[in-house]
Amino acid sequence: MKYAIVVLETDDDFAARSDERGAEYMGAYGAYNQMLVEAGVEAGGAGLMPPSHTTALRVSNGTRHVQDGPFAEAKEQLGGLFLIEVPDLDTALEWAAKCPAAARAGVEVRPLIPPMDQAGG
Repeated sequence: MKYAIVVLETDDDFAARSDERGAEYMGAYGAYNQMLVEAGVEAGGAGLMPPSHTTALRVSNGTRHVQDGPFAEAKEQLGGLFLIEVPDLDTALEWAAKCPAAARAGVEVRPLIPPMDQAGG
């Protein structure tokens, strides 16, 4: 089954990506990703730009409404995600516990909806 490990980051975490802590901070994520690859469970993922780079889109009555972010006043924001393929939730939680964000702002683990089959889905 595929799971998303959703990385949550604080404003300080986003800042650490590009300040003097950047090499260590991003290096921890690189090492984590390498562990996933070596274990054969990595199925995709990506880091996201900080919330200040967000653009929201809504369509109402056929009209497109675009708004620049950030939008929510929150302690944690979505920072990226790792996709893994493992047998069950317990295994996904084991991998999530190893993610650098688990010791900082936290992570969420969510199963992916399986693709609908082309014939009857």
